[in-house]
Amino acid sequence: MPTNHWSDANLPDLRGRHVIITGANSGIGRSAAAALARVGASLTLAVRDVAKGESAASTMAGDVRVRHLDLANLQSVRSFAEETSEPFDILIANAGVMALPMQRTADGFEMQVGTNHLGHFALTNLLLPRIRDRIVVVSSEVHRQGRIDLDDLNWERRTYKRWAAYAQSKLANLLFVLELERRLRESGSPVRALAVHPGYAATNLQHHTGSAALSVAVSVGNRFVAQSEHMGALPTLYGATMDVAGGSYIGPARLRNLRGYPALGVPSNRAHDGEVARQLWELSARLTDVS
Repeated sequence: MPTNHWSDANLPDLRGRHVIITGANSGIGRSAAAALARVGASLTLAVRDVAKGESAASTMAGDVRVRHLDLANLQSVRSFAEETSEPFDILIANAGVMALPMQRTADGFEMQVGTNHLGHFALTNLLLPRIRDRIVVVSSEVHRQGRIDLDDLNWERRTYKRWAAYAQSKLANLLFVLELERRLRESGSPVRALAVHPGYAATNLQHHTGSAALSVAVSVGNRFVAQSEHMGALPTLYGATMDVAGGSYIGPARLRNLRGYPALGVPSNRAHDGEVARQLWELSARLTDVS
């Protein structure tokens, strides 16, 4: 079980291990990638903006490469998977968008569920035959406000609400991990799937909402409540490197799970709904055409 003060100083030697991490050009993804590189991991930064990815990689030690991946475009996801020919150890599904005004992906999905869930669903399943160790999916405590609408996952009939859409996408992350872990165990696979959350971490994610008023409110929260990107990355690092069971949920435990060092947590009851997890998987497979 995580200690009360586990940090990146406790990371094991990762020489000989290869990690793919999405959205690693900024925020907790960049912080996690830098820490993994410091202990010898070979890294692939899978990013939408290659120039920003190269800039981030230039600050990291060791074997760090950058490849283009746009999770809001299934063709990009397929291309990335097809070009990943060698086995690797860990996939960290970190990239995400938050509280955006209504937008749609290249495939017509609502942008938040399309990027945060469906893009990672497709990527994980396409890469699964080449993953040797584990999948770590970054969710959020906001999942507790989420509800999965299987009849209108992409907000085509409902009145769009940006925070409700974000919460749905983060709950979808946890239901995906639940069903993926069940299928891995059923198949006898040695690979495990688990989820992490950063608590309330001050990152640039909160400033891409397109709302000036929300940006001001977030800035106040970042100053007085949020923890650093470095602290926010610790659950990801713990989940990616420590001996934790598949299906675990790891995040900070202080201040209503908003701050602190990584610890094993308990997601909401909705995140444990195996029937909804199964139905969401089947719907996601149909929408992405990835089984």
